Amino acid sequence: MKNDHLEQEVIALSKEKWDWMSERNVETLDALFHEKSVFVHMGGSWGKEREMEIIKSGGIHYKKADIHEVSVNIIDQTAILLNRITLLAVVGGNEVVNPFMVTEVYVQQENGWKLASLAFTKLLTPS
Repeated sequence: MKNDHLEQEVIALSKEKWDWMSERNVETLDALFHEKSVFVHMGGSWGKEREMEIIKSGGIHYKKADIHEVSVNIIDQTAILLNRITLLAVVGGNEVVNPFMVTEVYVQQENGWKLASLAFTKLLTPS
C-alpha cells in the first residue's frame, strides 16, 4: 500500500515539474534537480547547471507537455517514471512539436524527492 502513495506522489511531482519548466520557475527547479542530475536531449546531454541556464535563458522553452500515459516503478529509494508526451517547445526561436517517451529518475532524500535524470527519447510514431 505504501508504494501506491509514493507512486502517486512522484506522478504529481512530475506533472508539477512540467508546469515549472513551462513557467521557467528556476528557483523551484533548482530545488528539485539533484546537484548531480543529468539531462539527455535530442541535441546532447549535460548536467544541472547547463539545464538551468537553458531554461532561464529560454534556449529551450518547454511551453506545454501533453501527457498521454504515465507509469512509475519504485525501487528502494529510487522512482523511475515514464511519460509519453507530446511536447510543444521553442528551440532556437522556432516552435516545434515532438512525441517523446521521457524517462525521469527520482531519488528519495531526507527533504523529499530529487530529480536525478531526465531523458527525452523521440518516438517514431506520433501520439
